[in-house]
Amino acid sequence: MINAAIIGLGWWGRHIVETLQGKSEKIGFSRGIDIAPDAAQDIAAAQSLTVTADYADALNDPAVDAVVLATPHSFHEEQIIAAAKAGKHVFCEKPLALDLASAERSVAACEEAGVVLGLGHERRFEPAMQEIKRLVADGELGTIMHIEANFSHDKLANMAADNWRVSSKENPAAAMTTTGIHLTDAYLNIVGPIEQVFAMTATRNPANANGDILSFVLRFKSGATGAYTSILETPLYMRLAVYGSDAWVEARDYTHPSEMGTTDLFISREEGKIEKSAFQDVDTVKLNFEAWADAITGDADYPFTKEQKLQNIAVLEAICQSAETGALVTVQ
Repeated sequence: MINAAIIGLGWWGRHIVETLQGKSEKIGFSRGIDIAPDAAQDIAAAQSLTVTADYADALNDPAVDAVVLATPHSFHEEQIIAAAKAGKHVFCEKPLALDLASAERSVAACEEAGVVLGLGHERRFEPAMQEIKRLVADGELGTIMHIEANFSHDKLANMAADNWRVSSKENPAAAMTTTGIHLTDAYLNIVGPIEQVFAMTATRNPANANGDILSFVLRFKSGATGAYTSILETPLYMRLAVYGSDAWVEARDYTHPSEMGTTDLFISREEGKIEKSAFQDVDTVKLNFEAWADAITGDADYPFTKEQKLQNIAVLEAICQSAETGALVTVQ
């Protein structure tokens, strides 16, 4: 059992603890760190956590094996490097970093310390996503021509102007670090390396000062193309489709990854003929953390390669540059 400390007890930090505490045989929490520890006393009591304000309390606790970062994005590099120096394994909520150089320093620190770096991209663990990856890998769709997705919701609409989640520093390019980063990870995992991107953002509700629409197109090194849209001011909408020379597949989700539901999968191998199946949602957050725990204990490899961790941030950086400049950007 991995004994961890949760760093940041906001919405998602609380969800992580409530998902795992007493429900996983592989990981649990004994400590919480939050800048407002008094505001976290409810979850401290409910989940048997010692909550304090100083990150060093977790790093200096010999009983703590690992830290989970649910903190503002610009904090990640410093917090990851400090954890690695303290010999603690690290799970970092997305995005790993806001630029490639920062991601490289974080990954290098973990490698040098021999600690496992986990990432909060739970959508990889969705059964429908895994089936799409299998169809592509097995060649059932033929040559991959194009991939596209939409991941939209209004859970973060109309947030207070001083909330870090609407900061242009912490969340550049509107929805990119909220939803888009999950799908670029999926694109890298399903189709492969990305070569070029072109992005634009828009603000339809002035309360969402950092923008509430993100749209981008991209080209993969293989020659395939891709597209993505996210809207942060509309009811939940989730879909992903891959088009091949022999068939296409589309997944439609009806619930946010933090909730349970079903995903419908449609496959067409011939005009007018649609194969439909349904996948029951699983707790992908729990599966991701347990995969990280297995990597820590040496029971399995963590299913994110170093190259994917770094390239997803290179893609993030390129999308932000494109949205700002209006230019097509080559991924580093």
